[in-house]
Formats: sequence, C-alpha cells, structure tokens
Amino acid sequence: MRWILLLLLLLNAFYYVWHQQQAPLRAKEVAPAGAYQAARKDIRLLSEADAPRSRADSSMPADAAAPDAAVCLYLGSFEEESRARVVEQRLLSLDIQAEVRGVDAAAGVEYWVYLPPLASRQASLRQLRELQARRIDSYIITQGELANGISLGIFPRNDSANSVMQRLRDVGYEPQIRELSRAHRSFWVRVAPESRRLADEFLLGRLAGDFAGLQHQLMPCEGVALLQ
Repeated sequence: MRWILLLLLLLNAFYYVWHQQQAPLRAKEVAPAGAYQAARKDIRLLSEADAPRSRADSSMPADAAAPDAAVCLYLGSFEEESRARVVEQRLLSLDIQAEVRGVDAAAGVEYWVYLPPLASRQASLRQLRELQARRIDSYIITQGELANGISLGIFPRNDSANSVMQRLRDVGYEPQIRELSRAHRSFWVRVAPESRRLADEFLLGRLAGDFAGLQHQLMPCEGVALLQ
C-alpha cells in the first residue's frame, strides 16, 4: 500500500513537470497564429479602403484643375480709367483681388503723308518754308527714322491722303505715304482666379446696375493683349 502511494506521488510529480514544460510551447504556437490572422485582416481592410480612392484619382485628368486656375474674370469695358478704378476699389473692399488693365485693340488704319528727310536739317527747313509759303499744312519731324522729314498730315481715309499727295505732285514734290495702325485703348478690371467665386451673380448684378453697359467675361489671365 505504501508503494502504491509512492508511485502515485511520483506520477503526479512527473505529470506536473511535463505540464509545466508543454504549456509555454502551446502559447508560442497559438499567439503568432492569432497575430498573423489579425494582421491579414488589417491589411485587407486597408487595401479595400484605399482602392476606391485610387480609382477616383486615376479617373481624373492630371490637368483637370489647370484651365480653371488660368482663367480670370474681366469686368468692363471702360473708356475712362478712373471709372475702372472705382470698380477695382469696390472689389478690393470686399477682399476680392482685382486690378485694372488697359487693353489696346486695333481700331483701323490711318494714312500718313510725308516728305522724306533731305541731306541736312537746313535743307529740310528750307523745304518746310516753301510748303508753308504755298499754304500747305506741314510740320518738321523731330524723332524716329524720319527725323528732319516733313509731315503733311495723317488722314483716316485713303482717298483723302491721295488727294493731298496729288496736290503736292502738281507743284513738284514727291510725297510718300505710310499706313499706321490706329489703336483704341479701353480699361478692364481683372478678378484673380482665387477670387472668382466671390464675384457671384448677385454682386455682378449690383455692379451692372451701378455701371451702365458693364459686361463680364472669362478670358485667359495672360492670354490676351493686356498692358499695365
């Protein structure tokens, strides 16, 4: 009976030692598996969340926002710069970035009748006195490539210029004619791209009521012939 008790004690002791050695092994086998499954789950969720955003980005053209950023709102036109300045100041008071720009537009052709410069200024002055003695309107040219030549007038119509030229030929002169581009300057108020959203229809309507004939249009910020 004593031996049976000793044997049971030995078996219990052996089982206790064996259990202590096996428990950490099971923990090491289970813990990495659970962490690996959780990591796989996290990675899958991140990829699923990023996928729609990637598809949305790939469907948008690379330069989709570029044209809008390069387009300005122009208000005008004004014959007098002072009136454009009034609109500019009103917009600036509303924190709308604006500035006045002058626009030179072709407005037709004029015809300049003149006599070329002679060998010396003294010779040109003698010729000028002869013309004035014949009661022909004439002026000495003081600047440019035709300096010391004689201007006989600038005419809006070609037939008027030809009539003067014929009169001069009849008295022995050889006039020449040159076409001059006539420019007309108007003034516009340019609203910067970042402020366009602030210039809404309500504001544009109020400005149109205060400034008769006011127009607004979208044009490239630097793509038109604008002069400071």
